[in-house]
Amino acid sequence: MLDAIVVGVGTMGAATCDALARRGASVLGLEQFDIPHALGAHHGHSRLFRTAYFEHPDYVPLLREAFDLWQDLERRTARRLLLVTGVLYVGHEEGELVPRTLASARAHDVPCETLAPETLADRFPAFRVPPGFAALLEPHAGLVLPELAVATLASEAIRHGGQLRAHERVLDWRDTGTSVLVRARRDPDGQEYEIEARSIIFCCGAWTSRLAHDLGHRLHVTRQPVAWFGPGEPAAFDLGAFPCWAFESQSREFFYGIPILPSSPGIKVGAHATGRPTDPDLVDRGIHAADLDPLRRFLAEHMPTADGPLLGAAVCTYTNSPDGHFIVDRIGARAAIACGFSGHGFKFAPVIGEILADLALEGRTSRPASFLSLQRFGAA
Repeated sequence: MLDAIVVGVGTMGAATCDALARRGASVLGLEQFDIPHALGAHHGHSRLFRTAYFEHPDYVPLLREAFDLWQDLERRTARRLLLVTGVLYVGHEEGELVPRTLASARAHDVPCETLAPETLADRFPAFRVPPGFAALLEPHAGLVLPELAVATLASEAIRHGGQLRAHERVLDWRDTGTSVLVRARRDPDGQEYEIEARSIIFCCGAWTSRLAHDLGHRLHVTRQPVAWFGPGEPAAFDLGAFPCWAFESQSREFFYGIPILPSSPGIKVGAHATGRPTDPDLVDRGIHAADLDPLRRFLAEHMPTADGPLLGAAVCTYTNSPDGHFIVDRIGARAAIACGFSGHGFKFAPVIGEILADLALEGRTSRPASFLSLQRFGAA
């Protein structure tokens, strides 16, 4: 009998398979699409990595372990996955982004530099910042390369004895009282089969609610477009010359961006906001004027030299929890879940994988993740 079946081999699933396999557990990862794929939330060339976390300071200890685990994965595989570019935070001095990031940094001694308006203008002249705005630079933050990271985690799982299968869809499952019995289908030939394990772990992102019915609340899946633009002076926005950034506008909208990477000729710009509700199997992958208009308005107002021709665009999904925080917990005696990453979870992947391996093999974790449990919603 298998020790664990992992449903979904995307961001968290690949990390969980890697963590379990490296511990010597027998693990099977089942993915309904390719490994990796571009139909969920882990494509788009880049994901921010930051430790001074404005969303909640309790994330910081997990981020510190995640940073170490990304570096350990790089050492194990000789692949560069985590790029330290610095992350620049800009926003109204009485808004959320800068004050809460600074509070998180001070609470956990995360090195950050406060930039006076004249310093910001001198060091990062691409930004146009209104009066009353503040800026903060986290020098040891940056970005992770998501497609390469997921592929690397999956490869490591296989190298350590894990089994991964693509284009195999989990149809349902049940707890027998002593194990879990999973019914799945091989999509290429349509053949169904059953397989048994001591535990099951759901890492299926936007498809979570199809299989995990005991959460006691609803996850909301939304469509999230991002775009790449060609700046007028590309060298000024190159990797190594320009940081990653997050910007809270005067209207309290959140935007973020990535410098020019070898995988794209332009800078990446996105809006960190809840997008249009969607069905994960029916996501509109086309790009429309309404997707680009908010990004164009932001660039015209705050980064005019970056407001160049459109070079690319993509659509991913957010799986939103009711409070915007992750859900990482056990559901029943033989099941665990990680979901509701709400557009800010990728950077945590290796530490979430370790937590899920703890829950599957030991029934608990000593890592400081209790604030992510279902109990905050009043569910056991």
